[in-house]
Amino acid sequence: MKRYFPITFFLLAILFSACKKNDYELNTNMKPVEKLSAPVNNKFTKLQPATSASLSFEWEQARAEDGSLVLYEVVFDKESGDFSAPLGRIASDGGGIQNKLTLSHKDLNALAAKAGIPALGTGKLKWNVSASKGFNIQPSAETRTIEVERPAGFAEIPVDVFLTGTATEAGGDAANALQMKMITAGVFEIYTSLKDGKFQFIDRKTGTPNNFYMDGDLLKEKGESTHAAGTKAYRIRLDFNNATATATEILSIGLWFAPDDKFLFETAYAGNGKWSAADKNITFRQESWGRDERYKFRIRVKNAAGVESDEWIGSSNADNSRPTSTTPASFWELRPITGNDRWNYCYKFKTEVDTKNCDVNLFFYRDKNYTHEIIIK
Repeated sequence: MKRYFPITFFLLAILFSACKKNDYELNTNMKPVEKLSAPVNNKFTKLQPATSASLSFEWEQARAEDGSLVLYEVVFDKESGDFSAPLGRIASDGGGIQNKLTLSHKDLNALAAKAGIPALGTGKLKWNVSASKGFNIQPSAETRTIEVERPAGFAEIPVDVFLTGTATEAGGDAANALQMKMITAGVFEIYTSLKDGKFQFIDRKTGTPNNFYMDGDLLKEKGESTHAAGTKAYRIRLDFNNATATATEILSIGLWFAPDDKFLFETAYAGNGKWSAADKNITFRQESWGRDERYKFRIRVKNAAGVESDEWIGSSNADNSRPTSTTPASFWELRPITGNDRWNYCYKFKTEVDTKNCDVNLFFYRDKNYTHEIIIK
């Protein structure tokens, strides 16, 4: 049986559909940000990226015609820029909702570096605020500048650092560059040798890496260093946090035998961060209580000014028992020691070493903790 509906039902349905459709139309009309509030124009800030310091950027709200949500980005450019190719666009606090951006000095330092402001230099950054609703994006009516002074060091610290060049053990092919060991965040070092030639540091082995070089005790970008002192072993340390570099010459590494209060022998640089002494006799000292076998190492170094000094390396423990076949590998790790006390922080030889000839090897390798081994011949 057919059913008939009044025509008014259909008219009402059409009207309801039209109203429903209009309810979901996107209204993107808005008034952009009229005024920036903080910081004041040309505010000077001495950046301290190593701290938790930050700078607050604030502005009046943009107004959406339908009263709905507006999103914000703070746009930065160099002083001479026109925001067509900005240095960065950063969403405001709260995922772009708040009319405020809290920006760390670390991030500001990175923007200043992009603007070409050098380390320890002063320069200006320009900023405004883009408000957006849907596809409608409008810049603020006002633009301001901030003046910043950059600290020493690099705004962008590399994750990896490699040593390359004709003066290095690996030669001038970047594909063979020697990777440096990260000691702490932003600090890298390598034990190696240099011969006469050129050398530099790069942050990757492929593509077009960023490169750095030593200029005295300063670490700088875009250049290379010259070594012209013959072949010598060095500990090279780079600190990207304060843009410093040191090349400490390693004159010798000697094995200090505490019972006799003297060095038994010196090791020689064997290449690739390794020092060795081959076929050396090691005889413990007889005491009333037994055989004494304690030892550690001294590094004789010379700084860039030609001043010589001693550095001591030994155990992480003030006292030790003789190692055995089950002693963990950490026992032989090399640790810096403060002072030159005769007895403390010494290793002990295995019992089997007594009166034997041995090879002694010290390893200053990037991929593991610095360590050493005693091989009985």
